[in-house]
Amino acid sequence: MALNLKPISGTANRVIVEPAAAEEKTASGIYIPDTAKEKPSKGTVVSVSEEDSEGKKPTVKVGDVVIYGKYGGTEFPYEGKDYLIMRETDIYAVIA
Repeated sequence: MALNLKPISGTANRVIVEPAAAEEKTASGIYIPDTAKEKPSKGTVVSVSEEDSEGKKPTVKVGDVVIYGKYGGTEFPYEGKDYLIMRETDIYAVIA
């Protein structure tokens, strides 16, 4: 799923990520209340800038599942869903 929305090209590549849903229950089957759920640090890339101000191409692509910092990116709502916009350097890993 690709958004019809391109991130702003700036000093570093921008990436828009759809965060994964917060865990509903633990591995042992205990349900987690909304107030105790941790913010997800994993998500799917839905849009990337084509290049940065230095002409460098991004290393992540639409559809990649990535791990990012717990408080990385800036949250914004778009068409009823929440997304994060962040620098590509805020992404720690791509899950294969």
